[in-house]
Amino acid sequence: MDIEERDCSGGGYFVKRKVLDELRLDEVAQKRTWSTKPTLSERAKETLRCSVPRLKRTALSCVPVLSWLPHYSIRENVIGDLISGCSVGIMHLPQGMAYALLASLRPVFGLYTSLYPVLVYFIFGTSRHISVGTFAVISIMIGSVTERLAPDSNFIVNGTNQTGSVDLDARDAFRVQIACSVTVLAGIFQILLGVGRFGFVVNYLSEPLVRGYTTGSACHVCVSQLKYLFGVMPARFTGPFSLIYTLVNVCWLLLETKVPELLVSLVALFVLIVVKEINTCYRQKLPMPIPIEIVVIIAATIITHFCGLTSKYSIDVVGEIPSGLKAPQAPNATFFSQVIGDAFALAIVSYAINISLGKTFALKHGYKVDSNQELVALGLCNTVGSFFQCYSVTSSLSRSLVQESTGGKTQVAGVISSIIVLITVLKIGSLFSDLPKAVLSTIVFVNLKGMFMQFMDVPMLWKTNKVDLLVWLVTFTSTLLLNLDLGLAVAIGFSMLTVIFRTQLPRYSILGHVRGTALYLDTDTYKEAKEIPGIKIFRSSTTIYYANAEMYLEALQEKSGLEIGKLLTAMKKQDAKLKRKQQKEKKEAKREAKKQRKAVSHLSNGTFSEVNERKVSAGVKEQSQGNVVALSLTDTSTHGHSKGQVNRAYQDDTTMSDSDSDTGSHIFDSITQVSKPGGEKKGKACGSITHSIILDIATTSFVDTVTVKTLKNIFRDFGEIDVDIYLAGCQACVVEQLERAGFFSESIPKSRLFVTIHDAVLHSLKKLGQTDFVLDVSCSTRM
Repeated sequence: MDIEERDCSGGGYFVKRKVLDELRLDEVAQKRTWSTKPTLSERAKETLRCSVPRLKRTALSCVPVLSWLPHYSIRENVIGDLISGCSVGIMHLPQGMAYALLASLRPVFGLYTSLYPVLVYFIFGTSRHISVGTFAVISIMIGSVTERLAPDSNFIVNGTNQTGSVDLDARDAFRVQIACSVTVLAGIFQILLGVGRFGFVVNYLSEPLVRGYTTGSACHVCVSQLKYLFGVMPARFTGPFSLIYTLVNVCWLLLETKVPELLVSLVALFVLIVVKEINTCYRQKLPMPIPIEIVVIIAATIITHFCGLTSKYSIDVVGEIPSGLKAPQAPNATFFSQVIGDAFALAIVSYAINISLGKTFALKHGYKVDSNQELVALGLCNTVGSFFQCYSVTSSLSRSLVQESTGGKTQVAGVISSIIVLITVLKIGSLFSDLPKAVLSTIVFVNLKGMFMQFMDVPMLWKTNKVDLLVWLVTFTSTLLLNLDLGLAVAIGFSMLTVIFRTQLPRYSILGHVRGTALYLDTDTYKEAKEIPGIKIFRSSTTIYYANAEMYLEALQEKSGLEIGKLLTAMKKQDAKLKRKQQKEKKEAKREAKKQRKAVSHLSNGTFSEVNERKVSAGVKEQSQGNVVALSLTDTSTHGHSKGQVNRAYQDDTTMSDSDSDTGSHIFDSITQVSKPGGEKKGKACGSITHSIILDIATTSFVDTVTVKTLKNIFRDFGEIDVDIYLAGCQACVVEQLERAGFFSESIPKSRLFVTIHDAVLHSLKKLGQTDFVLDVSCSTRM
């Protein structure tokens, strides 16, 4: 193929080449006739092949610590990891105990959750900076399960629900079993998804969905902690609108507020907010953030213990924290059927939070996080941790930011933080028995600041993308009103519907040519984009598939101004009328001939015979003329249709009755037929008749059977009214799918597919002999 390319001044270019359809493209670009992808058997052999290098790669990918720990640089990393490990470990202590209350468990189980899963992630995780452990959203999800299956009313002793007391030891032990069961099941889900390479499932949770969900969860967390701030005991509500019922109940109980607990909460809240703001303002100057949370916990414990606040003012405290570690115990599998839905929601939400943080830090520091391995690592953290009475974990934004900002380079920082938690559990955990629960609730409140800042997404999304704003609002509202499990299901369903609706309702446009270029742009958007007379270029902004194929056809007819149904109906009526006229003329001719024959047989004398001969001669001549007329009409119609030059649907029938003409006039008013001697094609193209339609399908990434049938119908129906259809911009993968679907045939050859819209336009104009207009859209394009 001859291609000429020259550089032009001002950064332009000049290209001259032949028009390329799909067949010529295959020749020029030398399309492969074989597949470069390995076959199924070859892939199976490769998967099952065992060798030492392959075994090594598999081991390093499954246990990432083996790939980086042998190369750990003590000189470069140990100081940063030590400082960040101590900082994160100090944060683990108050957050672990506080978030355990959200899970309706004793604080010591929060410490366990801050210990074992961190060690497991050190071995199997791929992120260097995230801090795995307790998290508010996951804790409140666990708490909703434990309180639903183990309410206080099931453990009343020595009386009724109103007069009896709750057996706290039995209740807490039963809730631990439930928490461990739902945690191990969530871990199993994560491991199976990771091994099956389903790490991409989190892609279906868009960022607005996750942020709206965590914001709604933060509201649940706040409401659940109000009872500790005010020292009241609201009733337990479950199911939809439970948050509203709980909030209303707390408001009714405000008159019973314990003032000492409220004062402790306000003082702790004030100190935490002030010091955290100082940490934020001076984070560049401080070597590490002030560990105000652990300071407040120590101070509150000392004041409560030595001032006797528990006995004097009945302040609710943490209670006994057992020292030492407990032996591993298998989770109770009998709860699996009751918590399977909650476990799957936990698996997805915890992984979504974990991978989003992991990828954020990986992008910032220039390394890669394996999404499937992260799924396996998190699943192992939950599965192994559940045997040691831990509940579900994920990464925490606040701890991860501290670990990264204080110089942490690897997960060695996580090991150091685990050592601090271990020392606390073994030796000094029992010293926090007089810690007020109100102080832990204030720590939870303060750490929710980042989630509540997500309300700023609303004005930002209003300006940028209203569909994403709708997803955010629906997710937040459903989470708030329908609880965490149903809210997540509704949010995912609604998010999927927005994708479907956007593909069902794309933007359809007619493209026009920009003079002097090879550009074809939306005529409604660009003033200089002008339609080419006789050619309609139609584009959809999304893939054509079964959900929008019918709307695609309707939009094509509307935009092109050609209503197939009406035109075909008018054409059939015209053909039927012509046929009836011919049959009527034949019958009349037969009757005339019969009359003439009878007249001849009854004439006996010569005079009458001569007269009748003249009449017969005249009748035969008239009959022959009628036959010639009918035959001429038939031949003209047949000849014009076979060549595709005369559009019968657009021809005016001069023999139609007045009523028929009025009925069909609105269809043909805008259609004109220019007849010139020897120039029938040129006359048709130069008029207002649409003779060609080009479908730009560059946005189509796949085709299904409905799409193939729709395109075939378009070629067939428009072909019946003598309108040529061309496809432009078809991707190679789509062409292969069309071939496998049997789309191409004698009526739809591959020569109807063109590389670009410009190629299709030039071919259409050349076919109709439009040399005068070709100058405006020439084969040589200057830019």
